[in-house]
Amino acid sequence: MAGSGVQSRGNNVKPIRKAVFPVAGLGTRFLPATKAIPKEMLPIVDRPLIQCAVDEAREAGIEQMIFVTGRGKSAIEDHFDIAYELEHTMASRGKSLKVLEPTRLRPGNCAYVRQQEPLGLGHAIWCARDLVGDEPFAIFLPDEFMVGSPGCMKQMVDAYATLGGNLISVLEVPRESVSSYGVIAPGRQDGAITEVTALVEKPKVEVAPSNLIISGRYILQPEVMRTLENQGKGAGGEIQLTDAMARMIGTQPFHAVTFAGQRYDCGSKAGYVQANLAVALGREDIGPEIRAFALDLLN
Repeated sequence: MAGSGVQSRGNNVKPIRKAVFPVAGLGTRFLPATKAIPKEMLPIVDRPLIQCAVDEAREAGIEQMIFVTGRGKSAIEDHFDIAYELEHTMASRGKSLKVLEPTRLRPGNCAYVRQQEPLGLGHAIWCARDLVGDEPFAIFLPDEFMVGSPGCMKQMVDAYATLGGNLISVLEVPRESVSSYGVIAPGRQDGAITEVTALVEKPKVEVAPSNLIISGRYILQPEVMRTLENQGKGAGGEIQLTDAMARMIGTQPFHAVTFAGQRYDCGSKAGYVQANLAVALGREDIGPEIRAFALDLLN
C-alpha cells in the first residue's frame, strides 16, 4: 500500500471461497438456556448468531460453509435445511417464505464435521482440514457479533485482494482490558492495515505490545493446518489457534485489519443483551417501541 511500507501482492492471490465455523462448544455460560439449544442458535432479536455469521460470509463472496460441530448441535444442521412441513403450512396460509430464504444454503455449499473432543479452537479448525484442502479460508467465531457496513469479513476480503497472506480482524480496546484477549505486536501501519510481528495471548497490561485485540475473524493460508498438525497444547491445556498463527509469522505475510464497525461479545451475557438491544433499537419495525420502553424503564 502506497507510502506505508506494507507490501502489496496485487491480484496474485487465490480467492476466499470457504469459511470454517467452529460451533462445537458447550455454551456453559448460558446454561440452562443452552442445555438443549446450541448457543449459536441464540437469537439476536429474530436471527440466530450462526445465521448472522453466515450472512456476513455470503456478503464477502464466500460460497462454502464448513461447520465444525459436536454432540447436540443438530439444530444448526436443521436450521440450514429445507423445512418442508413449515414451508408447506406457511404457503397454504398465504404467508411469504421470504423470511426463510437466508436459511437456505445451496446444495453442496454446506458441510459438517465433528470435533469429538473439546481440545481447543486450534483443534476444531484442524478437524476441517480435508474440507478446506489446499485453499486459503476464512474463520468465523459466531460469538463475536460484528455489525458494520460493509461487514467485517467483506472489509477483510477487500484488504486480502491487495495484500494476500494471512489476515486477522482487530479492534482497539482500553489498555487496561488487554489481559483478557489475544493481542498483536504491531509493525508498519497504513490506515486500517497493520503489519503483525507477533501475537501474545492475554498479556499483562504492563507488557502488552499494543491495545489491538484479535476479534474473531480470520483469513488464513492452508499451511496453518500443517502447523496445527504438530501443535502442542498451550494455554488452558488446549491446542490454541493463536500459537499456530504465531509460528507462521515471518514465513508468510501477516496483517491485521482494524474493523470499522461495532463488536459485541455474545459469549458473555452482558454482551449478548447489549447486542439484542442495539439491533432492536436500529430496526424500523420495533425500534420506536423498544426505545420508548427503554426510556420509560430508565426514568
